[in-house]
Amino acid sequence: MNKLILQQAARDARGLAMDAVATCKSGHLGLPLGSAELGAVLFGELLQYHPQEPRWLNRDRFLLSAGHGSMFLYAWLHLAGFDVSLEDLKKFRSLHSLTPGHPEFHHTPGVEATTGPLGQGVANAVGLAISGKMAAARFNTAEHTIFDYHVVCLAGDGCLQEGVSAEASSLAGHLGLDNLILFHDANRVTLDAMLEVSQSEDVGARYRAYGWDVQEIDGENMEEIALAFQKAKTALGKPQFIIARTLIGKGIPEVSGTNKAHGEAGVKYIEQSRQALGLPKDQFFVSPAVRDYFKKRQQEREVLYSNWEQTYQAWRTTNTDKASMLDHALNKRIPNLEVTIPHFASDEKMATRKAGGIVLQSIAKALPLFITGSADLFGSTMNYLNELGDFTRENREGRNIHFGIREHGMAAILNGIAYDGIFQPSGATFLVFSDYARPSIRLAALSNLPVLYIFTHDSVAVGEDGPTHEPVETIAALRAIPGLDVIRPADPEETAGAIAAALERTDGPTLLALCRQAVPNLSNMEVSVRRHGVFQGAYIAKKEKKQLELILMATGSELQLALQAAEILGEGTRVVSMPCMERFLRQDPTYQEEILPKSCRKRISVEAGVSQPWFQFLGLEGRSVAIDRFGLSAPGDIVLNELGISVEGILTAAKSLQ
Repeated sequence: MNKLILQQAARDARGLAMDAVATCKSGHLGLPLGSAELGAVLFGELLQYHPQEPRWLNRDRFLLSAGHGSMFLYAWLHLAGFDVSLEDLKKFRSLHSLTPGHPEFHHTPGVEATTGPLGQGVANAVGLAISGKMAAARFNTAEHTIFDYHVVCLAGDGCLQEGVSAEASSLAGHLGLDNLILFHDANRVTLDAMLEVSQSEDVGARYRAYGWDVQEIDGENMEEIALAFQKAKTALGKPQFIIARTLIGKGIPEVSGTNKAHGEAGVKYIEQSRQALGLPKDQFFVSPAVRDYFKKRQQEREVLYSNWEQTYQAWRTTNTDKASMLDHALNKRIPNLEVTIPHFASDEKMATRKAGGIVLQSIAKALPLFITGSADLFGSTMNYLNELGDFTRENREGRNIHFGIREHGMAAILNGIAYDGIFQPSGATFLVFSDYARPSIRLAALSNLPVLYIFTHDSVAVGEDGPTHEPVETIAALRAIPGLDVIRPADPEETAGAIAAALERTDGPTLLALCRQAVPNLSNMEVSVRRHGVFQGAYIAKKEKKQLELILMATGSELQLALQAAEILGEGTRVVSMPCMERFLRQDPTYQEEILPKSCRKRISVEAGVSQPWFQFLGLEGRSVAIDRFGLSAPGDIVLNELGISVEGILTAAKSLQ
């Protein structure tokens, strides 16, 4: 290790962070300055990566969980040779730049995950580590090792205070993810105050209790950093936690070591600080010696990458089936799932959660890299993949993950698996607990991750468990997330179409809201109509037989009520099934007009939830049969009737339109 040149690199990285934050007058200086030595050793010496192939399959995955310190990552990506130029650094936090305020996946080369909400990166790293273990188990052979990378995450004190990191770290220790290395940037500072104001626990003891190996080092001592990393990388059986004691804002003595260093408070002292560091007056300076060093390291990494590539090509030649499976995953090729999904008997009556479980068994055979998990509710969410095993310390090929009662951790870990791009992740819990998972669901939508959420017990029909477990506003809140498809199927066949539609979507997440109570298979319509209708978001479930007078719009288990009411309301009534508003709104205007013609202003929406999402389709003359209050504790059918979700409720709404 060339300590002298790495010290120069750390100095230059500090200068880049100072200049970028000063230029845009916004940003966080504390971590980039305090952890510069960590960055120098990791990116200069220890991490396995190839800048010209930023998605190299066997690269070490580096995540900056403390995403507010984004200039740390951008500076080191630039120095390491990724496609992040000096001009990009000068445009830090400016419109459409490659260097936004927090790292964004799919946006900046070398960024592995969208981070910023604290703790997310820690949980994402656990997901990436799970993906790595699964990939190694499925694709490595006795002759060829394709996957043996490590996941390296840098987290701050704030990340480790967030509950999501605790949930994920606990599971990581239980699963023995020894390909995971978590650096704790332990500067003992939070935004408002010193850490001691809000925390007195022994974090190292906590991680030992989780089942991690724990080391503690001087985060400014390069030899200690390197030795700790090498020890962590060769350890077996446990994830690795390295507490690196650092000085926040190092290089700006007026604020360093205090909470003032967290943001841009040190900017006004930058000129004298740069001079004290030995930096020239020219901004965004990188010394020729540092440039030369990283160019040499690129050449050395090119050799390592080329050696791996030879192994990879030999593996492909002798393992054509495995290679084909991997190609399909990386290129997001999905077979025609309709061929594999079973049909349901016309007189079938079952909960859509049960129908979903049946469909998933056939899906699992068609998609060998589809995995699922549940937050301690497999018996209720019914998404367990039979005979495919559990993912454990002993069985890395298991396709069912027991997340325990960790909804937020589960959702963030699913994101980590999806970021890796090899496996198709799904996870399940009760719909009402989506609020625990919502921040990670939002980030999946923001990052265009194809995650499938299988959330059951979707309405007040849950019944006896009462209002704490009855989602009424939940669906509306989820529909408000841009980029998230929320599908609430009405019967077993719509459920089959919903799962197929979700898994064929590759540009974002989909949430299935499935019911607990049995519902009839609405066999008055062709199976293909119902399944294809889900793909389109809405379709005509019952067409009027004379001039159109009234449109009933319904979703989920309430569709059967709309169909029953339509028989009473007469031949001028149309029933529209709308399992997914988001998909319907993406259809062309011609199709939307075909389903909901503007000429028919008398419209009624029917859903056992708040009315708010339906206003966009109802217009001024429409009525909503909905539940704009919390639920009740009683048998589900009684609760529905008490709250007006009934045929009689629809008829009353129709009379009010006359």
